[in-house]
Amino acid sequence: MKNILVLGAGQSAPYLIRYLLKEAEQHDWFVTVADLDEAQARERVADHPRGSTVQLDITDAALRSSLISQSDIVVYLLAPPFQHLVALDCVYHAKPMISASYRDHQIRELDRDAHRQGILILNEMGLDPGIDHMSAMRLIQKLKAQNAKIVAFKSYGGGLPAPEAATNPLRYCVTWNPRNIVRAGENGAQYMENGFIKILPYHNVFQRSWMVDVEGIGTLEAFPNRDSLNYQRVYGLDENLVTMIRGSLRYPGWSETWYYIVQLGLTNETLIIPDLPERTYREFVEMFLPIHLSGTRLEQRVANFLHISPTGKVMDIFRWLGLFSKQKIGAPVRTAAQVMIHLLVEKLKLPPGGRDMVVVKHEVDAYFPDQPDRKKRINSTLLDFGEPDGMTAIAKTVGLPAAVAAKLILLNKIPLTGSHLPTHPAIYQPVLNELEKLGLRFQEKIEDLEE
Repeated sequence: MKNILVLGAGQSAPYLIRYLLKEAEQHDWFVTVADLDEAQARERVADHPRGSTVQLDITDAALRSSLISQSDIVVYLLAPPFQHLVALDCVYHAKPMISASYRDHQIRELDRDAHRQGILILNEMGLDPGIDHMSAMRLIQKLKAQNAKIVAFKSYGGGLPAPEAATNPLRYCVTWNPRNIVRAGENGAQYMENGFIKILPYHNVFQRSWMVDVEGIGTLEAFPNRDSLNYQRVYGLDENLVTMIRGSLRYPGWSETWYYIVQLGLTNETLIIPDLPERTYREFVEMFLPIHLSGTRLEQRVANFLHISPTGKVMDIFRWLGLFSKQKIGAPVRTAAQVMIHLLVEKLKLPPGGRDMVVVKHEVDAYFPDQPDRKKRINSTLLDFGEPDGMTAIAKTVGLPAAVAAKLILLNKIPLTGSHLPTHPAIYQPVLNELEKLGLRFQEKIEDLEE
């Protein structure tokens, strides 16, 4: 019997766990789900005869190593900072590992050791990153086979409430790790547009947004996502490329509001604020204002500090979030970012009967040999909806790629070792084929562009 160890039972895990338990019935496998919150893990496993749960503090080296040594594959769905600890144990015990988190330099440097141990460490195997990489590579390789000259590549992704469920003032709902929402853009961003490299520090990321049309949904808003330039090399795009952008999607208006939240400093997670649970939200916001703005009403001073209208939309959203409330924070928080996480989780719930959606869209501009003077745009779009009051689209699209990859590795259908992203055809071809059988399919549309 082969043993699958799933580390993490959070919002992105339920579909993955359900899929692996179903596969375990057919292949004589067993699934162990480990999480600090064992009650949540038990809820995911739901007394399935092929599953069990363990309470695990991921920093408990002895228990972590023991669980990994007893497994045949490890699926990592916990916070990114701990994945290197797990990867080290996987290399030591020669166990393959799949992670939905970005691959950092520490994981990349394990490539040689993973080769020596004959195992695959596969990162960025979720939705964004994950499905976006695999679908991009398949599209790019198809265009290269047609001898197309790719001059622009734009890729967008987002997990959002479905249009009918986008009813709160921010038109957003928390359906995945709220820390990732609060700390989005923390590394800044860089991309290339019309041959020019553009660099944005964290405090300016949300000031650089633009509109993106998604068929069937309408107009959404994009902002730059991390280091787009790195993926020109990863995707094998050559010197013909003049535009390379990866962006995140929201409904229009999000970026403006979040820009001012960042300017206030409310997303800081490094400074420990004394007695924060006992302070009111008004006292919390007051801490971020300079002394020379004292003496007038808090709302007016915040607006003056941010150079925005005290009666405008951004201030209305601040009020709705409760940032000017006299209520005590109450929650066990220590940093500003944790306060914002707490607020978003409380305020940005899906409405009753609501469902979420996932959008991945690639826009590729290219010239083809049969019409070398005509530029065409290939739009390739994935749109998936969650179940009302049920399984979310984000859980499905984040968890399913990792789950499918785990199955394929256990069946010896991915013949790779070392540290990889899902940009190798031995990974993305079989995984995308399986995802299409499960209903996750991209739709393509080609249009002529005027120069």
